[in-house]
Amino acid sequence: MKQLFILLFAGFSACTGSGSQKLVRESENPIPQVAINQLIDTLKLNKEPNAIARIKKGVNHTASLWRKEDGTADDFRAFCKMNFISSEAERELFFEKVSKNLESIYGHFNKISLDLKQNVDLNNGPMLEIDKDFSSYSVSSHLLNDLYANKIAFKIALNFPYYSLEEKEKFDSSISRKEWAMARLGDIFVSRVPAELEQAGTKAEADADLYISEYNIEMGKLLNESGKPLFPDKMVLLSHWNLRDEIKANYSNKESGIEKQEMIYKVMERIIDQDIPEMVINNPNLQWAPFSNKVFENNLEKPCTAEPNRRYQQIINNFKAQRAIDSFSPDMNTFILRKFSGEMEIPQQEVELLFDSYLRSPQLAKIGAIIEKRLGRSLRPYDIWYDGFKSRSAIPQEELNAKTTKRYPNPSAFEADMPRMLTKLGWSKERAEFYANRIAVDAARGSGHAWGASMKGEKAHLRTRIPENGMDYKGYNIAVHEFGHNVEQTNSLYNIDYYLLNGVPNTAFTEALAFIFQSRDLLLLDMNSTQQNQQQLNTLDTGWSLMEIMGVGMVDMKIWKWLYAHPEATASELKSAVQAITRDIWNTYFAPVFGIKDQPILGIYSHMISNPLYLAAYSYGQIIEFQLEEHLNGKNFANEIDRIYQQGKIIPQRWMEGAVGSKISVKPILNKLDKALNSIVRSKLSYLSDLQ
Repeated sequence: MKQLFILLFAGFSACTGSGSQKLVRESENPIPQVAINQLIDTLKLNKEPNAIARIKKGVNHTASLWRKEDGTADDFRAFCKMNFISSEAERELFFEKVSKNLESIYGHFNKISLDLKQNVDLNNGPMLEIDKDFSSYSVSSHLLNDLYANKIAFKIALNFPYYSLEEKEKFDSSISRKEWAMARLGDIFVSRVPAELEQAGTKAEADADLYISEYNIEMGKLLNESGKPLFPDKMVLLSHWNLRDEIKANYSNKESGIEKQEMIYKVMERIIDQDIPEMVINNPNLQWAPFSNKVFENNLEKPCTAEPNRRYQQIINNFKAQRAIDSFSPDMNTFILRKFSGEMEIPQQEVELLFDSYLRSPQLAKIGAIIEKRLGRSLRPYDIWYDGFKSRSAIPQEELNAKTTKRYPNPSAFEADMPRMLTKLGWSKERAEFYANRIAVDAARGSGHAWGASMKGEKAHLRTRIPENGMDYKGYNIAVHEFGHNVEQTNSLYNIDYYLLNGVPNTAFTEALAFIFQSRDLLLLDMNSTQQNQQQLNTLDTGWSLMEIMGVGMVDMKIWKWLYAHPEATASELKSAVQAITRDIWNTYFAPVFGIKDQPILGIYSHMISNPLYLAAYSYGQIIEFQLEEHLNGKNFANEIDRIYQQGKIIPQRWMEGAVGSKISVKPILNKLDKALNSIVRSKLSYLSDLQ
């Protein structure tokens, strides 16, 4: 699951108080470049070399943020002369005071956001429209507007200007931790976006998230072509996460597993194509035959209409909200740039090239051939989620569910068990309690997520779905993933040396630790693998799942490129485009592996709807996970995790070099895949069934 970040101070989308785009454009920078250059020359007089180096960048950057409503050119000149800090000692004191105040602001706004979203995020009773209204309200929308109005923003920008990703990459190895933190302070004020546009963007994402959180399929009401149900009567699965996990769970079901998987795949196709009957979504009172697409009530067929492209309208809404912001972010004037070069700090072109190179790797077809032999059948599209390499695949789902439902009947039981789980992973009792005491476990209305604290003294929150009969294995597996997020969130907040370095370079790095925790879920249940050559199988599992998540990441990126090329597209037109994009990505990369063409499965991911351009972080998370696992082998797990994640929010490649001594790369996993494939072929393990 994703980690939720409240970007109260997203440097690439800061706020101003103007009432509309037109008003802001009419009040653009009133400072002529000639006046800026003269001011720079004046400020340089009698200054020390360190101060002189900062003057040009600081003045130019501050001028780019100044608007007519902020004052005249003379006002700007006077402001810079009065507020430029030439003394390094005074500048450091300024930095410390700002850091302390920002922690208070970040932390309290984060807590308010948690409180306002509680009735939507948590399974705590009926949800009213007013709950949805508060959930989509961004309490921090006008904060940066106020900081510009009272000139705090300009004082910070003048003395701590923004450094682009290219400039940060050129920082030499001698730059100190404090200097990195000061550079992060410069990331806060990069551009000025009207508060109402920020609010509109927040609302679009909140509405899309709510749409997804209520997209439940009543599995017990699904009928096969003989009119019989295949799933338990009370089973309710959220799209897409729970549907995917049910496909995974049925690989060990030799009696009806394939039939169940085929039915789930048909449900997914109906969702992607939007010909799913609208009335069956989140409705326990109707029966639905997905293959014939007929709906029944009390055994009588009922007329129905398809969902009216609401899925694709959510994407359109997100796009329009972000496109409205573009012109106010001249350095990163598309959401694609803001998401990758800004937030992720890895250029989108670099991401796409990396994905393309991996998805064309010949090792993937070899893994596919092994999966076919293990399954005893040709690959089907849903086998992108093949789960048979994992150690848990040899254990019946019923046994796993019995274990987890007994151990975790409610959220408090999982919360009480966290210290034991952490000591099992290698943390001392004292250290385990330090983490566990700073994490709260809540029953989620949706699939679950992790939400970190933003100031010391507050707790991170682990949200997971727990049915009335206790946490099933799928829910437990997700909860362990979220637990990994929470450990990272707590470590990189409480154990960081400078507040402005709290967190990780981007979401891929917290996903990496979540994956590392998730891969140890059986260990935490005190269960062991019964499969031979488990290390090699784990490598194949990593290679296969990386193919799957890179494929959907490519779809996500291409959807947004298409939207920018067709900005006036309707939901219907976008649906057709997504269908074409998913089939094109499938045919390019997956058809050579699966032997079948024109499959839409890559379009099912809910992240594309509610968390646009997030999926690429999962792929990088898996690459980083693999490199970290290689590094952790033979070392003290807990000590290394603490050390690595205390690096905080420096740029991605510098973080990775500090963690494992090399940059982010798929070469290590491809090399290990070759070794694993050779070993498995030699041992003929590929001919064994999943249960052997």
